Amino acid sequence: MKVKAQAVSARNASRFLSALSTDKKNSALKAIRDALMARSDEIVRANEMDLQIAEETNLAAPLKKRLSFPFSKIEDVCKGIDSLISLDDPVGKTLSATELDKNLELFKVSCPIGVIGVIFESRPDALVQISTLCLKSGNAVLLKGGSEAENTNTILAEIIADVSSRAGIPDGWIQLLHTREDVGQMLSMDEYIDLIIPRGSNEFVKYIMNNTAIPVMGHADGICHAYVHEAADIDMAASLVTDSKTQYVAVCNAVETLLVDAACADKALPVIAASLTQRGVEIRGCERTRRIIDCKEAREEDWATEYLDYIISVKVVDGIEQAIEHINTYGSGHTDLIITSDKKAAALFMSLVDSADVFWNCSTRFADGYRYGLGAEVGISTNKIHARGPVGLEGLVIYKYMLMGNGQVVADYVEGRAEFTHKKLAKDFPLSN
Repeated sequence: MKVKAQAVSARNASRFLSALSTDKKNSALKAIRDALMARSDEIVRANEMDLQIAEETNLAAPLKKRLSFPFSKIEDVCKGIDSLISLDDPVGKTLSATELDKNLELFKVSCPIGVIGVIFESRPDALVQISTLCLKSGNAVLLKGGSEAENTNTILAEIIADVSSRAGIPDGWIQLLHTREDVGQMLSMDEYIDLIIPRGSNEFVKYIMNNTAIPVMGHADGICHAYVHEAADIDMAASLVTDSKTQYVAVCNAVETLLVDAACADKALPVIAASLTQRGVEIRGCERTRRIIDCKEAREEDWATEYLDYIISVKVVDGIEQAIEHINTYGSGHTDLIITSDKKAAALFMSLVDSADVFWNCSTRFADGYRYGLGAEVGISTNKIHARGPVGLEGLVIYKYMLMGNGQVVADYVEGRAEFTHKKLAKDFPLSN
């Protein structure tokens, strides 16, 4: 079974990868960056083949935009690798230290998760981001990209595997899967794979969650909101809503629903609508919205739709409580924004909106691992587990407890010959790399 062999290889590599020094990992990352730039012509040619097939098969426009991987995007991912190199190694950090008794010291130390399976969409840059994040955090990775990016993903994975091997990274740490059948087999490999991160549609993510015993981290839809509060600066609102919607429409942190407070709707809606319309956005509004601006009718399903396109649904709400209720009812827990000059209103919104990212007076497009300074991201997590929001390096490590003693036995503490001190220590684990 090919996938089992890949999973076993990744598991074996992960054990050695977890102990590599920061210098060794950073050296490999530099080599990967240099190789991607040196072989950029080959990568672009492979991507052009995928784009040609996409054109012939009538791939949806948003997916074609994600698929495109010109030289400028190669430069961007290489800048991301440089950023990643500059970040602290998340492995081997002492999270806490406790003296249980004299010469009996307990350390909570960060360590890699192990083997991560990532199923992602048609963006080839995601392969580079995910694999390099896994390398820096000491994890092996099994990657399954969209079939529409097969040629691009294959050459990228080959370059990264070859270069990292020559830089001293254990062979087998990066594996590329190619078919849907491979995904089905991977989901059964709970003996070898520690975490699955799916990136795709709501239906797809739910399918993954329902068909594996492996822990799953990720998000389904990106139904993000912008709420224009009655104390909003209208020009600021128009700018933020337009950027949040149109800076890049085919992404999970783009705004899909605009909520406008009834107290300012008459003034705010025409200005915001003009800005959106100028960028080619189709507006679908509730009945109250359509009394103020000319737009299509919004239906119930629009409030729960991730368009990934130049479409936005608009609803007029009676105050901040109704806006929060709408977001917590229809939102996906991804990223939601309030635009206001009222600090108390912002505090209420940010406390009560149950999302991984909650913003005040800034574009939802900032919800990104690279922009957060996390060294890019493997994805966005809306789960309430160890990692939430953009998942960068820190979301790819877990921890283990390390106890150092000098012959102590539990019987002494049970039978009263010794007592615990449980004293907090300000020291690092002495055996870390």
